[in-house]
Amino acid sequence: MKQVFIKDIHKHPDTEVCLKGWVRNIRQSGKLVFIILRDGTGEIQAIAFKPDLSEEVFEKAKRLTLESSVIITGTAKPHPKHEGQFELAISGVEVFQLAEEYPIGKKEHGPDFLLTNRHLWIRSSKQWAILRIRHTVYYAICEYLNNNSFYRFDSPILTPNACEGTTTLFDLDYFDEGKAYLSQSGQLYLETGIMSLGRVYDFGPVFRAERSKTRKHLTEFWMMDAEAAWVEHDENMQIQEDLIRFVIRAVLDKCDKELEILERDKEALKAADAPFKRMTHYDTIEYLRSKGSEISHGSDLGAQDEAMLTEDSPVPVFIERWPKEIKAFYMKRDPLNPNLVLGNDLIAPEGFGEIIGGSQREDDHDLLLSRMQAENMPIEDYQWFLDLRKYGSVPHSGFGIGLERLVTWMSGIHHIRETIPFPRMIYRIYP
Repeated sequence: MKQVFIKDIHKHPDTEVCLKGWVRNIRQSGKLVFIILRDGTGEIQAIAFKPDLSEEVFEKAKRLTLESSVIITGTAKPHPKHEGQFELAISGVEVFQLAEEYPIGKKEHGPDFLLTNRHLWIRSSKQWAILRIRHTVYYAICEYLNNNSFYRFDSPILTPNACEGTTTLFDLDYFDEGKAYLSQSGQLYLETGIMSLGRVYDFGPVFRAERSKTRKHLTEFWMMDAEAAWVEHDENMQIQEDLIRFVIRAVLDKCDKELEILERDKEALKAADAPFKRMTHYDTIEYLRSKGSEISHGSDLGAQDEAMLTEDSPVPVFIERWPKEIKAFYMKRDPLNPNLVLGNDLIAPEGFGEIIGGSQREDDHDLLLSRMQAENMPIEDYQWFLDLRKYGSVPHSGFGIGLERLVTWMSGIHHIRETIPFPRMIYRIYP
């Protein structure tokens, strides 16, 4: 008999079906055995009723343990108490593997124990929900970009130079070529792609050797970087806003059950699907100081400042036009104030912090070269990047989204380690 996924069980009412999965929970009450079966697409209650079964089948059902892998046949019946849901009247049980005593029980476990047993913990309903939201966010980002004339352009993970300095890079010896580095961003390589494809993006793992133990930092995480030719600062921010609102709608539309499992406030997500606020860096500092922050002009924002900025805002807030001293060399200067750059950060509401960084890029060869020289960068290593400003340079902009930070906000989870299957942090690389 062909396998039916639990998510499709409603298509087979009063029909015998075959389900394959794992035992999430089991209990016995007299002549009844209740099995909660999961298969990755959902969960269903399967009921073994002794008078309807052979002794062998009923005994198999009774002996099942948590996380045993099984093939269960039975008839899909409408649930007597929950409209629109189904349960399974068991007719057959085939045990593929009877699991040993499962180490993760119903009692509270500490984070170290759960991280050590992450290979098992990802089976839990909470982790299932987060990983499915991650899947939805990933594909929503790609769908929006694909629908707006962006093309996938895969940048290298092994690079001979850095995107924004070398202090937080993982390095390794690369044969006879000296040092190579694990990529922090595909941005510089993406800028080559716009001269060929117009609009490009990449999506993959990046690495930062930051000695940070905050709930917002990982040493390995997934980043989507996008670059677009003929796009200037304001349009760049509008693309970012449209993309994030597209993702919000996708999560609300496709992840209702997952959001319920996580007890995520769906109304807060709905409220965020509205025009975003825009503030200059100067006005942001003034606002924060009026709220009691001791932050000074010319400073970057800390986590507390980001939370304070959005505590009264249901929508994300753009901070734009930053002091040039605290942003990267490749950002274009503001024509109205050369002490500022045409860069932006996007701060999520509810205290979830920065989710996007973007800017218009410097398109003038000589200006870019002078900044690189001022920062004592190895010009020879970046000659290919400078060449882009010699052969058909155009106005262009881009931005990067940290997938895990965006999933953290969508899920309402307050630690980033929960949003990636196997988190890599400065104090953990197992399993």
